[in-house]
Amino acid sequence: MISVKNLFDNDDVKIIERKGNISVVEYQRDVSVNKLTAMSEYFAAKMNVRRRQVVIQLQGDEYVTSAGAMQWMAGNIESKTNVKGVGDFIGKAIKGSVTSESTVKPKYHGTGLLALEPTYNYILLEDVGTWNGSIVLEDGLFLACEASLNTNVVMRSNLSSAVLGGEGLFNLKLSGQGIAVLESPVPREELIEIELQNDQIKIDGNMAIAWSDTLDFTVEKSTRSLLGSAVAGEGFVNVYRGTGKILMTPVRPEATNNILKYKSKQ
Repeated sequence: MISVKNLFDNDDVKIIERKGNISVVEYQRDVSVNKLTAMSEYFAAKMNVRRRQVVIQLQGDEYVTSAGAMQWMAGNIESKTNVKGVGDFIGKAIKGSVTSESTVKPKYHGTGLLALEPTYNYILLEDVGTWNGSIVLEDGLFLACEASLNTNVVMRSNLSSAVLGGEGLFNLKLSGQGIAVLESPVPREELIEIELQNDQIKIDGNMAIAWSDTLDFTVEKSTRSLLGSAVAGEGFVNVYRGTGKILMTPVRPEATNNILKYKSKQ
C-alpha cells in the first residue's frame, strides 16, 4: 500500500494533462527561493516558465524512458535495460549518437508510481495511433512511452535533407499503438498542427518537431532556379508531401531551447 501526500493534494501542484496512466503535473510557482531569486521566480511563473513533471501509475504494465529520466519510484516496480549484449550495446550507442537520444532506454514494469525528473520544457502526450500509426521526432524530444510502442532509427531518403534542411540524417521513429511523452521547446498552445491529405507544405527552417512517417520529406529550392531563390532571400525549404500530420513551432526550436537551458541551470 502506497500513500503519497503533498503531491497531487498540494494546492501549488496542478495536473495539466492526463492520458491513460500518464499524468503531467505543473508546479504553479517555485517557492524554493531566497532573497536573490524570489523576483525572477515570481515573474517566471507569471510568464508560464514553470517546472513540469511526468508521473506514471503502473498497473502491471511497462513503460520505456530516456536514460536518467527517472527521479523516484514507489511500489513493486522493476527496471531493466533494452541491451542484450556487447554487440547490441554498440549498435544502440551508434543509433543514439546519430539521433541525440540516449543509448540505453530503461524499461519499468510492475505496480506503483514512477516519477520522472522535473523539466522546464513543455510536456506533450501524443497518441501515436492518431499519427497514421507512426511518428518521427526531432532530436531530443523523446522522454518516455508505453512499451507497446516500437522505437526505431530511420534514415532520410536523401542526403540533401540532412545537409541542406538542418534536420539531421537520422531521426527516432515511434510506431504502433500507445502514448508517447515528448519534451517540446514551446507549449502546445503555440504549436501549429497541420494535416495533409495528399498535399504538401514548405517550411523555411527546421520548425517541424514531429511528423507522420507516411510523409515524404525532401529539401528543395524555394523557387525553380538558384538565382530566383537567392533573390527571394529564402534559399532552400523543407518540403513534406503526402498524407499525414505535422507539429510545427512558430519560432526556431534552438532559440527557445537556449532560453530553457539557461533557466534550468539557475
